[in-house]
Amino acid sequence: MAPAITTLAADAPELSAANTGFMLICSALVMLMTPGLAFFYGGMVRVKSSLNMLMMSFISLGIVTILWVLYGFSLAFGTDSGSLIGWSSDYAGLSGIGLTELWDGYTIPVYVFAVFQLMFAIITPALISGALADRVKFSAWALFIALWVTAVYFPVAHWVWGSGGWLFEMGVIDFAGGTAVHINAGAAALGVILVIGKRVGFKKDPMRPHSLPLVMLGAGLLWFGWFGFNAGSWLGNDDGIGAVMFVNTQVATAAAMLAWLAYEKIRHGAFTTLGAASGAVAGLVAITPSGGSCSPLGAIAIGAIAGLVCAMAVGLKFKFGYDDSLDVIGVHLVGGILGSLLVGLFATGGVQSDAAGLFYGGGLEQLGKQAVGVFAVLAYSLVASAVLAFLIDKAMGMRVTEDDEVSGIDQVEHAETAYDFSGAGGGAAPRSTALTAPAAQQNKKVDA
Repeated sequence: MAPAITTLAADAPELSAANTGFMLICSALVMLMTPGLAFFYGGMVRVKSSLNMLMMSFISLGIVTILWVLYGFSLAFGTDSGSLIGWSSDYAGLSGIGLTELWDGYTIPVYVFAVFQLMFAIITPALISGALADRVKFSAWALFIALWVTAVYFPVAHWVWGSGGWLFEMGVIDFAGGTAVHINAGAAALGVILVIGKRVGFKKDPMRPHSLPLVMLGAGLLWFGWFGFNAGSWLGNDDGIGAVMFVNTQVATAAAMLAWLAYEKIRHGAFTTLGAASGAVAGLVAITPSGGSCSPLGAIAIGAIAGLVCAMAVGLKFKFGYDDSLDVIGVHLVGGILGSLLVGLFATGGVQSDAAGLFYGGGLEQLGKQAVGVFAVLAYSLVASAVLAFLIDKAMGMRVTEDDEVSGIDQVEHAETAYDFSGAGGGAAPRSTALTAPAAQQNKKVDA
């Protein structure tokens, strides 16, 4: 995220129609990522829980939007209080903001910045849902989202991006969300998993994706929307840095996908579509914090490292026995950690800021700062998320019953199924109603 800019009155910026339009488009792209994530996750689960997986992402659009307007934007980006949280009464309810009031030294309205950041707040808890597939009550999940964004996401966003936030002031570089989004969500996923336990049949029953085409569609939508996620985080493109981030997003994602596929071929003997989709997402995650500080060659290296390491990391759940259903920890937590730490190696000192990494003569200083940011967010999110899950579990139960999980969470929680096969193999309609006149005539000729 772009740092706050201090300007003299004589140099005060003016509203830019170009940057405002650009940021509105980027906001729409980031919004599209949540339905894309829903398809990505929805295709990876078994058919009996695919609707629930879609809804676990989709409901975040509703809950987080309302909370963001009421108080979330104010907590995350209001006036700093003790470097831990913000608050501005004008931002509560978005009621005291002028139509053309500009965001902190930039050329876009506060409203535009608020809606752009809203889309980040929406997708972050949705990312967590992939780790909890097949077994969580929808009502408990909805409550968890509301509590989690309030107690975890809004404060962490302030630490990382808010003017006065302690990680921001320390100089931790997180261009678009390696710590605030991906490490935050991945650590939260681990915390909740440790509370709710494994799926019925974990490591025993086959739990293959029911629709790889949906997975590929979701990955494609994520890749597309991620350009808004990353390039938009400079809040304009007057100096070309947003364009650099756009390029780095593309090349890192490509490198990660190829690295993941190469690992699969060597390790398992095949190039899988699931591997291609997962590798692409791993690259997107890793370049999110780092792409504004590195060159395109550095982005290729970061993507390749992320693709390889994340491909190896997804198997850790079988070794250590935690049931991360859709590899949120292996991709988002590990990828976020890698991308954030690699800033300390690949930052050129000539793009986003003058902070240089180890490979560009900057020593270990920036790497140390990145490590503080990584482990502070990881520890806070892990502990706070586990506590929230524990309290909800005690109050109302987080999981569906074992029988409901086995029979299918879609029917239990949503009274629907993803696919209706009731008409398959049924009797044909009478020809007089089933065929148009020309088709009926053609049918008679065939019969004759």
